[in-house]
Amino acid sequence: MEVVSILSFLAAAIVLTIMPGPDNLFVLAQSIAKGKKAGISTALGLCTGLIVHISAVTAGLSAVIYQSAVVFSIIKYAGAAYLLFLAYKSFREKNSQFTLTSADTLNYTALYKRGIIMNLLNPKVSLFFLAFLPQFVNYHSGHVSLQMLTYGILFLLQALLLFTLISIFAEKAGNFIRKNPRVSSKINFIQGSLFTLIGLKIAFSQR
Repeated sequence: MEVVSILSFLAAAIVLTIMPGPDNLFVLAQSIAKGKKAGISTALGLCTGLIVHISAVTAGLSAVIYQSAVVFSIIKYAGAAYLLFLAYKSFREKNSQFTLTSADTLNYTALYKRGIIMNLLNPKVSLFFLAFLPQFVNYHSGHVSLQMLTYGILFLLQALLLFTLISIFAEKAGNFIRKNPRVSSKINFIQGSLFTLIGLKIAFSQR
């Protein structure tokens, strides 16, 4: 693996990570609504899910998802249904206000698990790695699987760092919103809308 290839990979990975997508929007929604610790817990879950996707690509399992329309559709619609369920829960609580007390008593383990589930039920992630990682592999050097695994780990680390930064800045926005009762009462509605948007994006995604 050449240094130039690694730097090129990291540059491309950073750009792709900060582009609006299901994962960073999910972290953004949790951080605004519940604070940076909630966002970071969710990000850790999402990155744990990335480990599964990266391993699947390295082992060649992602190709099975790509080739099977049935498997792709099952995972895709399960993910969309899960996010729409989270949206439904947010809409039910649309008139409640967030306080610092409620943020302190959050179940961060549950948020971590939610991040894992959300990531695993998005088949586009595996297909993304299936298309993205091989572009930077040096096939003449051999050890192709090891190279792909290394690139996958680098992607995971930069994603976790960027998600953490997103969580920190989103918390500041959330704190500002909490100081305005009229806006604060709408935060569940905003979160539910984001979940709905992400769920529909996954539901209508193509291989």
